[in-house]
Order: sequence, then structure tokens, then C-alpha cells
Amino acid sequence: MIDTDVHVAPASWDALYPHLDPGWRKYLEERRVTGFHVPTVDLEGLRYAYPPVSRPQAPPATYAELKERFLDGSAAGHVVLNCLTMFELNRNPYFQAGAAAALNDWLRDEWLERDARLRASLVVPWLDPDGAIAEIERAGGDPRFVQVLLPVRAEAPWGQKAFHGIYAAAAERGLAIALHAWGPPNHADNTKGYTTTYVEDYLGNATIAQQHLVSLVAEGVFVRFPGLRFVIAECGFTWLPSITWRMDKDWKGLWPEIPWVRERPSFYVRRNVRLTTTPGHLGGATPEQVRELVRIIGPELLLYASDFPHEHGDPGRLLGALGEADRAAILAGNATELYDLRDARV
Repeated sequence: MIDTDVHVAPASWDALYPHLDPGWRKYLEERRVTGFHVPTVDLEGLRYAYPPVSRPQAPPATYAELKERFLDGSAAGHVVLNCLTMFELNRNPYFQAGAAAALNDWLRDEWLERDARLRASLVVPWLDPDGAIAEIERAGGDPRFVQVLLPVRAEAPWGQKAFHGIYAAAAERGLAIALHAWGPPNHADNTKGYTTTYVEDYLGNATIAQQHLVSLVAEGVFVRFPGLRFVIAECGFTWLPSITWRMDKDWKGLWPEIPWVRERPSFYVRRNVRLTTTPGHLGGATPEQVRELVRIIGPELLLYASDFPHEHGDPGRLLGALGEADRAAILAGNATELYDLRDARV
């Protein structure tokens, strides 16, 4: 199999010091910054913990820890590492650029150099499109970086024209774009404001992902970059049929506003979008219902993901209901094609 969503993170700034520009080291020292979370507003009264029964473990901070906790017991031929640390940094775009370069060099030197199975998402200063382009140009030539990581909880819909330069730089280097759940802690998880329970916060990722998907289609990203693939990670996938059906329906009457979208929106989604299998949100679905859902979505759109070290239940509900061909595609075939991992084995 190929696991497309495994999390790692540096334990502290000390791990990144060898890769940080000296000026930014001084910046951290003078401001006595110890953690990665530097909020711009006080949200202490609005935050809440994961439910105790499913409290996630901290992501591995070293390769040795990942090997012991995950790789030694995994059947994966390749693993895609996602480091969400950039989602948690403060809003200084210049500091974000320096931190992104350090994180990418840390991922390369401390992880990718140690194990041929490992691939990684390239992190970028996502608040600054020009800075993101510069980082893609600097580090994106390493084929072990397979995609550019962006947060679902962003400043604006990702389809907007301001971000097209990021996509052009990624497409030029054969990189996918991954929109991953979560984002800065000072971003609300819906369009109405902050929630007060974890279940609202958790489910908010799926609804925000749908808004980005509509934006990407409507603003012509998939028309301008027909070969670019977007991965929607850790936001579920069972919602896809309903949103694509609605886009197709409304496009029939509203297409003059977006004349560049010449095919049905579902055409672009099937060609350009992939989704990770975790969390599955399958609830009490029967095997027959699971098979029908995957048939409607298209098994070629799904990528296996464990979301390690987080736990989302038994993936057997999905994989166990499928036939051999669909199961093989989801476990490895789709990711092999997407990331050009021809040496991976099921």
C-alpha cells in the first residue's frame, strides 16, 4: 500500500535551528518564542480538547520515533509525510518564509534522506503567494517532495486568481496541491464564527473543503491547469456526490458567468481531484451501500490514508466491502499514478 497522510512535526525550534537563517534565530531568541503556536488573538476561552476516548498522540518528531511507532509495523511501500507546523505559525509572512525553508530542509535532511520509502509535502508561507512561489522554486525540484501543502482554513477560497501563481509553479514541477484539514487556531471553522464543541470544529473541515472545491472549479483553476491534481486530505469524501451533483445542476443555468468552465463541473472534479480515505464518515453503512457509494464517487478518486498518529476507526469498513480491483486502486494504484511512485508495491 501507499499511505498518503502520515504526520510528523518538530518537537521545538531547537530541531530547526541548524536550518534557520541566523537572523530568524535571533528573532526567536529576542522574543523568547518557545512554541510554534503564536496566536494573534486570545482564544483560550474558545478552545476545547479532543474527546478523551480519541485524544490524538503527538506526531513523531524524529525518524527513529516514526520507525518505531509506525514504519516497522506498516506494509506501506511508500509514505507521504505531512507536517502541519506551518498552519500554526504567526502572521508575519517574512518569518513564515524563513520557517518554511527551515522545515523543508529539516524534512529533507532528517527524514527523506534516511528512508527511501518516504515522500513529503512541501510546506510554504501560505499567507504570501509570492513567498510560496519562491519556496516552490527553491525546494520543489527534489522529486521526494510530491505536493504543496495548504490549509483548508485559509484566508480566502483557494480558487481565487491571487493563488494561481502557486499552482503554475507546482504544475511546472509536477507537484500536486494538497488541501489539508485544519489551519491557524485564530481562524473560525465556518462562515458564521467560532464554535464551542469539538464535533462542530471537526465536521467544519468537510464543509470548508466543499467551498474550496466550488471555488477551484468556478474560477477556472482546473481549466488553466488541466494536469494539476488537488488532494483533499482528512476532510472526508462521502459528501462528494451531493456537491458535484449540485454544481452540475446550477452550472446549466449559470454558466454564462463562468464561460471558461465549458464542461460540467463534475468532469473537472473527476479529472483533477483526489480525496483521502480517512476519516471515512461511513457510520453504519452496509457493505452494499459502501460499494455503491464508491461506484458513484469513482474508486480512482480515493487515496488510502491512515492519518497516523490519529485514530479514526477501522478502515476495514471501506476496504473490506470492495472488490479486489477497487481495493488495489485505493491502496496503491491511484497514489502510484498521482505521485509517480512506480517502484511502490502493494
